[in-house]
Amino acid sequence: MTHDLVLAGGGLANGLIAYRLAERRPDLRVVVLEGGTSLGGNHTWSFHDGDLSPAEHAWIEPFVAHRWPTYEVRFPKRKRAVATGYASVSSERFRALLTERLGDRLVLGARIAALTPDRVTLEDGRVFAGRAVIDGRGHRASRHLRLGFQKFLGQEWELAEPHGLAHPIVMDATVPQRDGYRFVYVLPFSPTRLLIEDTYYADGEALDTESLRRSIADYAASAGWRLATLMREEHGILPIALDGRIEGLVEEAAGVPTVGLARALFHPTTGYSLPDAVHVADLVAALPDLGSPSLARLLSAHARNLWQDRAYFRLLNRLLFLAGRPEERYRILEHFYRLPDPLVARFYAARLDVRDKIRIFAGKPPISIRSAIRVLAARRTLKDEE
Repeated sequence: MTHDLVLAGGGLANGLIAYRLAERRPDLRVVVLEGGTSLGGNHTWSFHDGDLSPAEHAWIEPFVAHRWPTYEVRFPKRKRAVATGYASVSSERFRALLTERLGDRLVLGARIAALTPDRVTLEDGRVFAGRAVIDGRGHRASRHLRLGFQKFLGQEWELAEPHGLAHPIVMDATVPQRDGYRFVYVLPFSPTRLLIEDTYYADGEALDTESLRRSIADYAASAGWRLATLMREEHGILPIALDGRIEGLVEEAAGVPTVGLARALFHPTTGYSLPDAVHVADLVAALPDLGSPSLARLLSAHARNLWQDRAYFRLLNRLLFLAGRPEERYRILEHFYRLPDPLVARFYAARLDVRDKIRIFAGKPPISIRSAIRVLAARRTLKDEE
């Protein structure tokens, strides 16, 4: 059978494409090939209200498991609430919605051996042909990207008593700093249930899970929370873009339309990927011709445009990772959060204007001018070598 579209990988990006096409173009023959035993893995995807348009909010709403009107950040010299909405999508909700919507258009246990722009071959020999294949199998190493890493371990706990939090703590950097910029991320899912994540902006990918579990227990104890029942655990290593060559990244795909982390479709500084996945799902669903050449042109042009538009964020990342001692990285974020709520919202949405960019660097710099010049000079040298 020849499909209109074969989606290789059942993660966030391809899952939202499949859902949006099922809503807007149900006549299309779409199949999702997922190598695991279920969709969506074990994740919590979050986003800010300002990251999406009203129309995008409307169609993504069924996926939202929790919403809050505000969130909090904590640093050694600054603590504040940010009065913009925040929301989270759970793997459980994602999986349930898509499994029901896709029905027999979802193939699980589909371990991919090879793919081309119009064909996917599985390890068991089955072949799925289509007018186009979209590769959404997640992040993979590329010599065309220079990365730092945001790595974390999170545990969802049922507590012995109510925790007393009314809204999320998106960054608590009052904890001891080690292995780069460290903060704890806390989402209150019910009066007695919390997701607690120990998170690091680090140079390396090593994840000491036992140490992070102890850190979460220590954090909970310091907050006066008695941990009763561990409901689930998740961990991840997200790419943080420092530099790279988008043309090389596009060429690596060898003409296969590609979405998600493999195409650097994530916020360069925060690592948030859901807003980009929502935008791409709408782009694909609106494209009249879903043949492989037109999809490849669309998705490649989209990735190039975003890469160019987000150069400022990669500059900030280089300053964060390269311009100071790892244990001092938190000062850059602490300095950033002096800014008003609307600018913070535009930062998370990756829609800064020129005045915003100037204001972020205004005031007493959190890093030395000499270190900043050294980082900028190294970037110029890299460009010359290219």
